[in-house]
Amino acid sequence: MYRQRCGGSSPFDGTKENSFLHLASKRVRSTLEQRTLRRYEHLLFLTCEVPYTFCMKNSVGVICRVGLPILMLWCGVCVAQKVAITMDDLPRNGELPPGVTQAETTKKVLAILKGRHMPPVYGFINAQKLERSEDGAAALKLWAAAEPVGNHTYAHMDLEQNTAEAYEREIDEDEPALELLSGGAKHNWRWFRYPYLHEGDTVEKRRAIRAYLRARGYRIAQVTLDWEDYLWNTAYARCAAKNDAKSIEWLRSSYLNTASAFLDLGRAQAKLIYGHEINYVLLMHLGAFSSTILPEALDLLKKKGFKLVTLEEAESDAAYEGDPDVDLHDAGTLLDQWMQVKQIKYPEHVEKPYKEIESVCR
Repeated sequence: MYRQRCGGSSPFDGTKENSFLHLASKRVRSTLEQRTLRRYEHLLFLTCEVPYTFCMKNSVGVICRVGLPILMLWCGVCVAQKVAITMDDLPRNGELPPGVTQAETTKKVLAILKGRHMPPVYGFINAQKLERSEDGAAALKLWAAAEPVGNHTYAHMDLEQNTAEAYEREIDEDEPALELLSGGAKHNWRWFRYPYLHEGDTVEKRRAIRAYLRARGYRIAQVTLDWEDYLWNTAYARCAAKNDAKSIEWLRSSYLNTASAFLDLGRAQAKLIYGHEINYVLLMHLGAFSSTILPEALDLLKKKGFKLVTLEEAESDAAYEGDPDVDLHDAGTLLDQWMQVKQIKYPEHVEKPYKEIESVCR
């Protein structure tokens, strides 16, 4: 007999045990309408028994193709893992190929998001990039007309290299552009993303900036999944300029392999830290490679079992209420920070191809 893990019992298995589980599953489904799934997380490990012969004996496999998704609904608690996608460094990260504009790149990415019926995707802006750049301004107007925006400091300032006071001024200087772009938008622009994910190399800086953000009504847009996708943007621009199809294919495959590995790593980290998976926030960057690779990146997320949600929904998870509250150099994601603080050993994983990306199409 083939056993499929999906969190409950199959209505096609006639054992007394499974009849009982089926009734229990119905009660769980009713309860889930009133309470959050998190409180029933342990039920995800129940076993739903589906006889392999049930599928094999039905002609042309129609029941198998249609029935198994229905079985998952019967089980009641088979739910995809939630993730919110965010984009940093708007209006542009890295270099663009010759003849390609920021507005054109933004328009293509927005078309992909709309075509996939994505929930709102926050774009975190550096307003300095608008200075003397009509193209940058046009790109940001396009984004803000379709998607929400948030604060990424005026000039992408590194908190580790500056005082808390200077950093606060950078946050302030980004706000006029955010107000102008948002207009009467329904989305709240008071979300803040730390450039470089640097939250403070001293406890004093860390606490000062967090207090400042709270006082001004900001929420921190944390990151819990990241494969440093920005590495591929400028490299792609170089290869596109040379029309080097072979190198572009290598960029594509290396990007997807790295993304897959680091999605798995982030989920493993969450289990080590919290004992279970959480809602995730994925960091991406709007750049030259975005419109080329984004459809396949979204397909990868779906293949990995992720469900796309808003930033607000993702950060409703209790995991985002915690603060490591220590001084960390080049800290990384929120999960990376907790791994360091709790002194948890990292799972084995592949390294990102830094040197290869830097040297390609030179």
